[in-house]
Amino acid sequence: MAANAIDQTRRMLSLVTYLRERPGARVEDVARAFGITEDELISDLDLLPMCGTSFRGGDLLDIDTDGDRIWWHNPDDVAEPLRLAADEATALLVAARAVATLPGLRESDREALLRATAKLETAAGEAAGASSRLSVTFESEGGVFAAVDRAITEKRRLWLRYYSPARDELTEREVDPVRLFAVGHTYLEGWCRLSEARRTFRLDRVAEIRLLDAPAAPPEIEPRDLSDLSKGLVQPSADDSEVVVEAGPGGRWVAEYYPHDRAEELPGGGLRITLRTPSPASLRRLALRLGADGRITEPADLAESARQAAREALAAYEDLA
Repeated sequence: MAANAIDQTRRMLSLVTYLRERPGARVEDVARAFGITEDELISDLDLLPMCGTSFRGGDLLDIDTDGDRIWWHNPDDVAEPLRLAADEATALLVAARAVATLPGLRESDREALLRATAKLETAAGEAAGASSRLSVTFESEGGVFAAVDRAITEKRRLWLRYYSPARDELTEREVDPVRLFAVGHTYLEGWCRLSEARRTFRLDRVAEIRLLDAPAAPPEIEPRDLSDLSKGLVQPSADDSEVVVEAGPGGRWVAEYYPHDRAEELPGGGLRITLRTPSPASLRRLALRLGADGRITEPADLAESARQAAREALAAYEDLA
């Protein structure tokens, strides 16, 4: 079963202590101790070496495995007591207070965070006073993340109002969440009841979210393999129509918001973007949004349809003048 982000973080922090005390521990024994599969453990071990040995980063953790045993080659680097500089203590305290205000955070997690914050304030001394004059508020994505994390933990269904760039519209849908993951942006992977298929949702495109009382019951699906994203995170169907958009410098945002096959640089700072969509007609609205910053060039019938839509829009404005 896929773990949520907070549970995985807890487990990986515990792994550091566990492995330091058990040099050469067997993979199967460690997986059994943590109640996870060996594949999940190997995934954690792939991430741990990216962590530094101190708050500022320092040397990376030197942990590897031969598939049977796990070896940690620099465990003593994390043995020294952590001593925080004033700026480090301030950053930690400000971040901790901000996280504690997240809506949807489990109460047990909030209480544990507040206890840890109080201990850190005592240890920080004068630096704690400086941190009290600073505050951080999360954008809406923070609340969405907390709601999704809670839904995964409590195995509850979600209701979303979600913006789809491919159709330039907001849709309402119910989703059985499977997991959270981050690849540049933070995503929810789940089973969409509207499309009756697995879908990936970018959290910053969620306009509204609610936890439902209905239990989440996604079908048995293999989580998307994130080890090779050379073909992109979102892969349209091979049956979808191919559309070519030529965007000027002011229209480069299309490559950020629309899943695409390729984006080729054009003279003057523009892009030729090739994408696929099951509903080419929906991209006429994209052409209107681009205005002078871009145009659809292929297929020819869609390009002409977009030009006609632009002419009709201009005529409507002239009638109002």
